[in-house]
Amino acid sequence: MKKHLLALVAGLALSAASFAADEIKVVVDAAKPGPVIHRNIYGQFAEHLGTGIYEGIWVGPDSKIPNVRGWRKDVVGALKNLKVPLVRWPGGCFADEYHWREGIGPRSKRPVKVNTHWGGVPENNAVGTHEFFDLVEQLGAEAYVNGNMGTGSAQEMAEWLEYMTAEGKSTLADLRRKNGRDKPFRVHYFAVGNETWGCGGNMRPEYYADLYRQVATFLKTPENNRPLFIASGGNDQDTKWTEVLSKNVRWNFDAIAHHYYTFPSGKWEGKGPAVGFGEDQWISTLANTLNIEKTIVKNKAILDQNDPKMRLGLYMDEWGSWYDPEPGSNPGFLVQRNTLRDALLAALHFNVFHAHADRVRMSNIAQMVNVLQAMILTTKDKLILTPTYHAFEMYTPFQDATSLPVSVQNNPTYSVAAHSMPTISATAAQGKDGKLWLGLVNADATKPQELTLDLGAAVKSAKGRILTAAAMDAENSFKAPNAIKPEPFEAQAVNGKLVVKLPAKAIVVLAVER
Repeated sequence: MKKHLLALVAGLALSAASFAADEIKVVVDAAKPGPVIHRNIYGQFAEHLGTGIYEGIWVGPDSKIPNVRGWRKDVVGALKNLKVPLVRWPGGCFADEYHWREGIGPRSKRPVKVNTHWGGVPENNAVGTHEFFDLVEQLGAEAYVNGNMGTGSAQEMAEWLEYMTAEGKSTLADLRRKNGRDKPFRVHYFAVGNETWGCGGNMRPEYYADLYRQVATFLKTPENNRPLFIASGGNDQDTKWTEVLSKNVRWNFDAIAHHYYTFPSGKWEGKGPAVGFGEDQWISTLANTLNIEKTIVKNKAILDQNDPKMRLGLYMDEWGSWYDPEPGSNPGFLVQRNTLRDALLAALHFNVFHAHADRVRMSNIAQMVNVLQAMILTTKDKLILTPTYHAFEMYTPFQDATSLPVSVQNNPTYSVAAHSMPTISATAAQGKDGKLWLGLVNADATKPQELTLDLGAAVKSAKGRILTAAAMDAENSFKAPNAIKPEPFEAQAVNGKLVVKLPAKAIVVLAVER
C-alpha cells in the first residue's frame, strides 16, 4: 500500500510538472519599451483598378448616392472609423501610365484613355489630383502620391510636385489656383515609380538606381512641404533591390518600398479560391503569410549594414491576400471575396510589422475598396464591411503605440498536410491612452487554446473584443452584412495570473488592467 501511494504521488507530481511544462505562456516585458508602432503601418491603398475608386468610393457630385463633392459619405464614414492614417494613390501599376495633367481642370474636358493594366476599360480621369486630396482631407489622412517613372520623366514628376506644393507666383501654382486650390496641397510621401522590376518598366536594380539618382535631383518642394521620397524596391523574398539602392542612392531618398502578396498555393498561377477552401488551404495561406517576416529580416539586415543610422525605412506598401478572380467577374478587376481567413491574415501581418517597427514605418494593404483584400465592398448604394475591415478596426489602439517585447513560450505547432506554423501569434504595446494592449491570434482552425499572460506583475483583468466564426470561410454579404463582426471578450485573473481562453481561428485584442 505504501509503495502504491508513493507511486501515485510521484505520478501526480510528474503530471503536474508535465502540465506546467506544456503551459502556453505569453510573456510581455513592459519594462523594456521598443520603437513606436507608426500609425502608417495601417495605411491604405486606392488604385485606378476595377471599381476600387470609380463606383466603389467615387460616384461623382451629381450621384443620387449621398456624397461630398463626389466621394460617398457612407464609405468615407466607415474609413474614418478605421482612423485611416494614409492613402496611397494613383497606383500600383496604374501610376506608371498616369499623367497628372490629364487629371486636372474641368472634368468634362479631361481626356478619356484606356486603362491598359487593369481590364482594358475607359479611364475618364474624373479622379485626379484635386479629388484625391479632397478625399484624404475628408479622411484626415496623409497623402502618398506615386510618381510615374515608367512612361513619365523627371520633368513631369518635378512639375507635378511644383503644381501641388508651390507657394508663390509660378505658372504651375497659378494653374492650381485657377483649378480651385489656392493653398498648396500637403504631400507627405512621394514615390519615384512602382514595381520598376515588373509593370513599372522591367528594369534592373542598377539601372533603376541610376535613374532614381537623376530624377531625385530635380524633385524640389518648399522645405516646409518636403515629402519623404520612396524608391521602388523588390518583392517577395528578393533583397537585391534593397542592397543596390541602399549602397548607391543618397539624395532625396528616405525609404524603400517592398511588395509581398500571399497566395494559398504559394504560386502565381493557380493561386487558390477565396471561399470554399479546406483546412489545407487555410493553413497554407496563413503559413505563407508568416513568410513575410523572412523577407523583412533579410532586407533589414542589409539596411542595418548600409544604413546604420537607421535613416531609411522599409515600407511594405503593397501586401495582402490574392486569390483566383471571382467567377464571372472581369479578371482585370481583381474581385475577390473576403472571409475570416483574411482577417487572421491581416492580424498576423500586424503582429509581424509591430515586431519590426524600427524599419517598417509604413505598410499599405491592397486595397481599400472592392479590390483584392478590401476593407469595404460596395454595390450601387449598399456597402458591407469585410472581416479584414474588422481586424483593422480592432487594432486601431496600436497606432502610434510603443511596442513591447513579447514572446510565446511552449507555443504549439499547428500542422496540416505539408504545412506547419506556430499556433499562437502575439503582439503587445503601450497605447497612447496609457493602456497595455495585447493582440492575439489562434491560427488553429479546429482547436481552442488556453494562454497564461505574464507581465512580471499582478494582473486584474482584461477586456476587449474577439473576431471568430464557425466556418473558416465565414463572410459578410449584402444579404447578411453582419454575419461576422467583433464581439465583447473578457478574461479574469486568478491570483494575479491572467488566463485567456482563445477559441479556434480567432483574433482577440485586449486592454489589460494591472
